[in-house]
Amino acid sequence: MSKVNYGLIVSDFDGTLLTTRQTVPQNVKAAIAEYVDAGGVFAVCTGRMLASILPQVRALGLKGLVAAYQGTVIADIESGRLLRCGGFSVDDACYVCTVLEERGEPINVYAGDAMYSTLPADDKLLAAYERITGVTARRFAGRMSDFVRDNGLYCQKIVSVVPPEKKKPLFEYLKSALGAKFEVTYSAAVLVEVSPKGDDKGKALEFLAGHYGVPREKTVAVGDNFNDLPMIKAAGVGVSVANGVEEFRAFADDVCPSCDEGGVAYVIRKYGL
Repeated sequence: MSKVNYGLIVSDFDGTLLTTRQTVPQNVKAAIAEYVDAGGVFAVCTGRMLASILPQVRALGLKGLVAAYQGTVIADIESGRLLRCGGFSVDDACYVCTVLEERGEPINVYAGDAMYSTLPADDKLLAAYERITGVTARRFAGRMSDFVRDNGLYCQKIVSVVPPEKKKPLFEYLKSALGAKFEVTYSAAVLVEVSPKGDDKGKALEFLAGHYGVPREKTVAVGDNFNDLPMIKAAGVGVSVANGVEEFRAFADDVCPSCDEGGVAYVIRKYGL
């Protein structure tokens, strides 16, 4: 029987565990099962909403905890019970929305299981995002900052869905305008994201390691994008899939095969077992 080396492996979902065809390869599923059977803990940490990731990890047969919203929310997979639920104060959420409004950017606000968007129903980028996540946005045509304040929304994340060529400029702008007080990052080709300070994937990995009693030096994290950077820095070993963005790969301790080649299986067999 296989023996566990690193006791906790934490993986990003989109672009890491999930292929570009929106599937999890069979060799990855087999490697996860072998690792868990040997006594290892395999967990997913994603920027997705909890409502989006729960069906996915349940379909994989995973047990234990899952981290959503960049780690702002951590929940038990089987019951859905929340162990951690961070978020913005109403004032902070309104401030972030106002900064985006003044620049004329579209806004998605995430509060619990609801996603509110200023983008129109026929926006192609949002429609693609909805198909991938399985969550339909609730459209709002006015000022999102007013909507948040009027409804006292407890928001976990605020996102701008923009064309790929606008992603980096908007990220740099928001990093300068908001980075001292909030977490600003990006993921996928079209998402620039703002979260409460201290709510990132690195903190989620620390939480998971503490929960499972695994020393941080015996943890592995694998991801593909800039929002995964705190996670691979916090882990004992940080790995990038080969399809990871260049500025992320530069910080990784190792580079594994791409998501389409089942890179997570490589990580499990090299470090986990």
